[in-house]
Amino acid sequence: MEKKQNIRIVLFDIDGTLIKTGGAGIRALNKAIVDMGGPKDICSHFELQGSTDKVNFENAFYYAFKRKPNKSEFRKLSDLYLRYLPKEVENSLISGNYTKINGIDNFLKYLSQQPNFFIGLGTGNLKEGAYIKLSPSNLSHYFLFGGFGKDYEKREDMLLAAVKNASKITKTSINPNQVYVIGDTEKDIIAAKNCGFHSACVLDGFGDIYKIIKSGPELIEKDFSNIDVWLIWLGLKKDPKGVKRGTYICPDTPIEHAYFGITGKGLFLDEDEFEKNMYELKKRKNS
Repeated sequence: MEKKQNIRIVLFDIDGTLIKTGGAGIRALNKAIVDMGGPKDICSHFELQGSTDKVNFENAFYYAFKRKPNKSEFRKLSDLYLRYLPKEVENSLISGNYTKINGIDNFLKYLSQQPNFFIGLGTGNLKEGAYIKLSPSNLSHYFLFGGFGKDYEKREDMLLAAVKNASKITKTSINPNQVYVIGDTEKDIIAAKNCGFHSACVLDGFGDIYKIIKSGPELIEKDFSNIDVWLIWLGLKKDPKGVKRGTYICPDTPIEHAYFGITGKGLFLDEDEFEKNMYELKKRKNS
């Protein structure tokens, strides 16, 4: 298969990265478990953020029935979830709790117009669930391919499946350094790094800021409102400090990634600067 070095693959997580559905997925999964004879509010017993639907559904079933589901039970749980999800997304829309991450429309529009850039999904959602969640956002048409969470427990496997699908579409062999992953939790970042992919994180999602920083993404931003920083990361614009592409994204400490996201400067942080910018990151996340 031919290799084209100028091709770049950009993979987006959905929940907390592109949109927030106001808890629609949790409510749908809770109702699905009840329909199968389980207790109410089962999702309050475990953390869902950053895990694939395969893991979340298995955890929900385990906490409800104290055992793992068999294939038939998993399929039934998935079907019930997908039956409830459209109505729950609609309920979030009605209540005003369905939102898009700030700046994502302009960012995706810009990327879609760039030659040799291919935009896909790298999400733990079931494929059907992913597009149900995206439907009200009018963003679905940007995503030509993806990797989804139905068949994978590990996010790494889901991301690799997305790249494999991208390779089929582009008819090229894709190197890890041509892949850029954007998420909102440390699990997105760790999975991307384990695959050798570039990684960036938005703070306006569901991730814990300390876990995100510890995972060491190349770029941390509140959202997509400052598009220039994202374009520099993707190599579509020059670094404002004139630093060669590829150097500012590998500083000595993870906090320097965050520092670049705030200032556009690739400087080493002393203790005072560290404390100042931790404060700034927390303020930006909560603003």
